Amino acid sequence: MSKKNKKNKKNKLKKTQVEQILNKNHIAYEQKEFPTHQDGDVRTMTVDHTGIDEHTIYKTLVLSGPTTGPLVGVVPIDSHLDEKALAKVSGNKKVEMVPLKKLLKTTGYVHGANTPVGIYEKHHYPIFIDNAARQQGDIYVSSGKIGRSVRVNAEDLAKLVHAEFADLEQK
Repeated sequence: MSKKNKKNKKNKLKKTQVEQILNKNHIAYEQKEFPTHQDGDVRTMTVDHTGIDEHTIYKTLVLSGPTTGPLVGVVPIDSHLDEKALAKVSGNKKVEMVPLKKLLKTTGYVHGANTPVGIYEKHHYPIFIDNAARQQGDIYVSSGKIGRSVRVNAEDLAKLVHAEFADLEQK
């Protein structure tokens, strides 16, 4: 193996389970690793998104409703989820965030690593993505590890996880 090939192999990120699922389903994506900073406790970990429009980076929020049980809302990280809108579109009277201490048990992911791809693959929970994603085309979602994301087409993502687009951003 040449030095150049060794160097490229060393710089290439090991595929996460989410990336393997995207490969298996022939969905184009781009790996992205963001620098992380931690002050002792995992709950205080911060991710540096410098250089990327934060409205294209989406957070995966896990909630629960009396009709559906666990469900997922995917909104830009620079906005807030409108829980009433999610409740209405999901057929629930109301929805509430899953408590942090129950998150790992509910999804299989720690806070900051939840991903619609992995959650759907493991649990088939109902998933709702904010309409802004459809208009943006490509968005970033977690790749299942803190600090790791994938840039993927929102329509392709929605098809894969059987998501519904809806107005979920709090106005």
